[in-house]
Amino acid sequence: MDSVTELTEEVAAMGQHMFRVRLPFVGELRDYSWEKFKADLLAGATVTLVSIPQAIGFSLILNLPPSPVIASVVIGGLVGSLFFSSKHHVFGPTSSISLIVAATIAANSATGLHPLELAVYLAFLIGVIQLLSGLLNFGEITKFISRSVVVGYSTGIGILLIASQLHNVLGYAVEAGQNFSTNVLQALFDLGTAHVHPWSIGIAVLTFAIFWAVQRVRPSWPEALIGLALLGLGAKVYTLYSAAAPFVLVRDEGALTAIIPSFAGYPFGPKRLHLLPELAGTAIAISILGMLEAASITKGLAAKSGQKIEPNQELIGMGAANIACAFFGAVPGSSSFARSAVNYQSGARTQVSSMLSSAVVLLVLMFGTSVFNFIPVAALAAHLIRVGFKMINWHQIRISCRSTPSDLVVFVVTLGSCLFLKLDTAIYVGIGVSLALFLKKTSTPTLVEYAINDEGNLAELRDPNQRPHPQISIIHVEGELFFGAADLFQEQVRRLAENQNIRVFILRMKNARHLDASTVMAMESLHDYLRGTGRYLLISGSNPEVTHVLENSGLLQQIGRENIFPAEDNATMATRNALKRAKELLPGESVNLRVFYDTKKP
Repeated sequence: MDSVTELTEEVAAMGQHMFRVRLPFVGELRDYSWEKFKADLLAGATVTLVSIPQAIGFSLILNLPPSPVIASVVIGGLVGSLFFSSKHHVFGPTSSISLIVAATIAANSATGLHPLELAVYLAFLIGVIQLLSGLLNFGEITKFISRSVVVGYSTGIGILLIASQLHNVLGYAVEAGQNFSTNVLQALFDLGTAHVHPWSIGIAVLTFAIFWAVQRVRPSWPEALIGLALLGLGAKVYTLYSAAAPFVLVRDEGALTAIIPSFAGYPFGPKRLHLLPELAGTAIAISILGMLEAASITKGLAAKSGQKIEPNQELIGMGAANIACAFFGAVPGSSSFARSAVNYQSGARTQVSSMLSSAVVLLVLMFGTSVFNFIPVAALAAHLIRVGFKMINWHQIRISCRSTPSDLVVFVVTLGSCLFLKLDTAIYVGIGVSLALFLKKTSTPTLVEYAINDEGNLAELRDPNQRPHPQISIIHVEGELFFGAADLFQEQVRRLAENQNIRVFILRMKNARHLDASTVMAMESLHDYLRGTGRYLLISGSNPEVTHVLENSGLLQQIGRENIFPAEDNATMATRNALKRAKELLPGESVNLRVFYDTKKP
């Protein structure tokens, strides 16, 4: 089959999978049973115990009322589960997305729009980008993003989350949208000057103690829900005997109301188009982060459950969920590691568990909002700080820092970018640095000089003083010859060509791969230089891919077909034929051979 036919078939196959939307849960309903329903209901109820405390905490990060965050849990979780191929994937607000959205709201406060309007607008943009990416089969893009970027970014998010809640634990007020260094420096200053609130510190310490005690005595119980509910009940009882609590409550930041999310329509008129350039970069960065989170979470769970995952379906589901959140006036969300893991560990059998979780959240809101409204903000801050510490995976950090110097650089740069640059910029910086180091690693060819020894075998020439006087130089080319390697390839070969005693150069390209325009131009420059000095360039052992590129680019015609020797079944036959051609070009001269072999494979 020729290359044109193969390319046509690949394009056709890709086109068949584009714009294909499925509802995987429908297939699960064909053999759905009462046993599966009970398992899904139990898992969904357990996920709810994690979802509500987290959602209220994220509202604290966003500086928004809890209702639109809860709406993201309900609407996003329901719509996303309709499209997810993973049976355990749960959508909703996350700490990383909340931090980025909060920073974006603070940076665009001068637009005149309400913070919730900005969050809803951002949810719509993210949803459109993710939906189109899934329809166009961009779900596989996560394969090309280094895990060190993900680890560095997650670590940075965790540290930022901890720093963002220091003021709530210490009990002092700050302006919205403060950066990492300002949060840390102000916390240190207030501690040094004792400008702190004893009640807030005491509640935070008590919260940590309850979490620790529940986890130690009953590890399977939801310690966050139990701890926050106990503190909420305690605060409510306190307010019955006192006119006002000496600490800030959730209701003071924005009361959680028992309402069912309602359709808000399409709230994006022409007057808001000017926000598109400002928010597009952030929306793309969050979309990429969502892809990474979804791929990491679903692949990890699939490895345990043995389920087959379709990355594009997960991306379509997240896009549809974010668009639905926008239409219901909710904040954007992404793949939730904590809730997805709880869903799997609780025995969920199908995607129905996430749908049931949304229904259970609504029931809890109808009957339990009074308790949640009395949760102290310091307790929520302690809960978020604990979440931030859990996001710092020391095992993965150790692997990233010890594996290779490149991984260490990528991790440190990504982490530093998270702490001191905008979060949407940080992910671009991390990806850019990882790709740059990868290209550097794959584009550094090294050549080692070889010669024919007395036994007639190829051997490395260890003593330069024993180098024979050659007229023919065989250069073994192996590895990637894309644009990143072109200049170094040309530089090293050109350095050898400075030796005017070498009359014929044979490029042995049997193991060369991914030739492109940059490398062709480098070879053309070498050919012109040699021809200008009365010398010759031959190519031997070129595989079909290399030969195809040489022919299409016109370089084959410039060098001459008589000087190109494609690979044959016998691995050395092409080089032997090239040597015969070299002797024809050097009649009457004694031929010595110098062989260069690339021992470092990119």
